[in-house]
Amino acid sequence: MGGQGAGREAGRRRRRRPEQWSWRRRGRVLAGLASLLACLLAFHGAVPDGLPGRPGSLLETFLPWLGLAVPLLAALAVLRRAAVAGLAALLPAAAWLGLFGGHLLPGEERAPDLLAVQHNVSDENPDPAGTARALAATGADLLALEELTPAAEPAYAAELAPRYPYHALAGTVGLWSKHPLADVRPVDIRPTGIGEGWNRALRATARTPHGEVAVYVAHLPSLRLSPTHGFGSVRRDESAALLGAAIAAEPADPLILLGDLNGTVDDRGLDPLTSRTQPPPRDFAFSWPAALPLARIDQVLTRSAAVTRIRSLPATGSDHLPVAAHITWRAPARGR
Repeated sequence: MGGQGAGREAGRRRRRRPEQWSWRRRGRVLAGLASLLACLLAFHGAVPDGLPGRPGSLLETFLPWLGLAVPLLAALAVLRRAAVAGLAALLPAAAWLGLFGGHLLPGEERAPDLLAVQHNVSDENPDPAGTARALAATGADLLALEELTPAAEPAYAAELAPRYPYHALAGTVGLWSKHPLADVRPVDIRPTGIGEGWNRALRATARTPHGEVAVYVAHLPSLRLSPTHGFGSVRRDESAALLGAAIAAEPADPLILLGDLNGTVDDRGLDPLTSRTQPPPRDFAFSWPAALPLARIDQVLTRSAAVTRIRSLPATGSDHLPVAAHITWRAPARGR
């Protein structure tokens, strides 16, 4: 009798082993996915960008959204009672907080030396006058606009003139200022194969109460995202290199770059610009698309000045949201 009971117990143990192994195996898969996610966040710069589709730039454009996978992995670990997977989910959580935790902290509240607003107003904007009124209501010292069409430009000029008596245009980009502008000139950022009528950058000197500042306004070429070709950024990257060279050769400080750069500050395709300027503080301030903002591709970068706060503003008639930046002067960094 005792022998039969021992045999039945051994059989039950043998029958449980496949189930136990299955639970452990599922925990290992989740732990592996969590580890992979942590590596993508922490070492996104190691993802190659020279391959077709530029996977590195694509990843970096939407990098913050990888954090959505963390609670999903944690929930699956709890549902499956996989302690190893639950612990592994802490790795991408820590990596995400290291990259973007600063976005969750309140910005600096000190009064800025200058308030700048950057906005791609859209060449299909149905209400340019309304958009101009909304921008004027911000009280910004500088307004940088892109996708200005010949038909819409008079509406912007008329609405902004009472508060912004100074403005400059180059092709489809414009700068409106409360302060006098001088040394205005276009900046050639045309990628290979684009005709001479393509003008999407300018440079001006703004004479503010705090001193002169070199201001660049630019609209880099659009990206193309497709299932077959991936992340098409060749022309954008070429224009970024040309604009970066112009900024590197600019003798004046401080300097402000405002523009639709069609990329986030984490995108290595913008290295020619971000390596020569001070990035804004860690803040999401997503600007595109206006209906469901997923990324900030409208940027305010500085040299020998600092953006202490950046935020997105309410929607206008554009497919982009405006972004407003608080800027303060600081001493030039050594080696500039």
